[in-house]
Amino acid sequence: MNLGDVAKKINGTVEGDSSIEITGVSSIETANKGHITFSKGKKFIDKLKKSKASAVLVGTKEEVGISQVISSNPELAFARLLEYFHPEPKPKPGIHSSVVLGANVVLGQRVALAPMVCVGDNVRIGDDVVVCAGTVIGDNCELGNGAFIHSNVTLYRNSIIGSHVTLHAGVVIGSDGFGYAADEKGTHVKINQIGNVVIEDNVEVGANTCIDRAATGTTLIKKGTKIDNLVQVAHNCTIGENCILVAQVGIAGSCNLGRHVVLAGQAGLSDHVTVGDNVTLAAKSAALRDIKSNSVYGGIPALPLNTWKRSVTVLPKLPDLSRKVRDLENRLNDLEKNNSVE
Repeated sequence: MNLGDVAKKINGTVEGDSSIEITGVSSIETANKGHITFSKGKKFIDKLKKSKASAVLVGTKEEVGISQVISSNPELAFARLLEYFHPEPKPKPGIHSSVVLGANVVLGQRVALAPMVCVGDNVRIGDDVVVCAGTVIGDNCELGNGAFIHSNVTLYRNSIIGSHVTLHAGVVIGSDGFGYAADEKGTHVKINQIGNVVIEDNVEVGANTCIDRAATGTTLIKKGTKIDNLVQVAHNCTIGENCILVAQVGIAGSCNLGRHVVLAGQAGLSDHVTVGDNVTLAAKSAALRDIKSNSVYGGIPALPLNTWKRSVTVLPKLPDLSRKVRDLENRLNDLEKNNSVE
């Protein structure tokens, strides 16, 4: 495909030679002749001048000496070109001889079940679903069309997975919510978790993430949300549409997130916290109370970002401030003593 055709595919415009043949997509550092790469911001310009790439995706024209495709959203264009030139490999449909199928299993068309997959009773699997090796699907589960379930995933009973959902290796969906009540002797008595998990369409869940089933009702992940590796979503939570949960986020029970919420790495929510739409919580922050829509918070406990930044700026100065306060107290005491003597 020549560069002109590449530009048409992503609604971009060519600055330079549109006849250049493009054979793949790569990073600035690893690109070779025939590759198109992607540059975001001025800090990459020096690297780009040394790159072997034949072309680059940019937001505005740059003086770098190679042909460019100018796009209003070069990062999105880069993602789409990656998908075109380097599509994710997909196993051929078929059921391996080692697969165990329970009673009343309904399989759609072009389903691929890899070795050692175990499917429980009354499971419904849609069209074009891929289930990789070692995955366990419990009783009464449903998988929508085009779902891709990687190796060693566990779906507990009654879990509902929407269309075009991706679950990466080691994901656990529907494990017990963490609920106990203390008896008169102080012993922890388990509260039975009888709900389920529902994951809507176009959700992606990273490796070794756990989403607990509800005590009663449903733990719900709404459409378009993307969850990173090693995230914990507790029982009875609702995660809104198109949210981003970054690695090691922890969400306690019965939290509700609105749409387009971003929880940065290692951020945490206390139980029963409600977060509005379009909220960002900075890395390693902890929200202990509800957060209103259209805001950015950070810190422990989480505060509006500007307040948190001012607090962080003051922290290194506290030892000096403490000494100054002690000095002022001593001087004040001396003045009071002198006044009392007079």
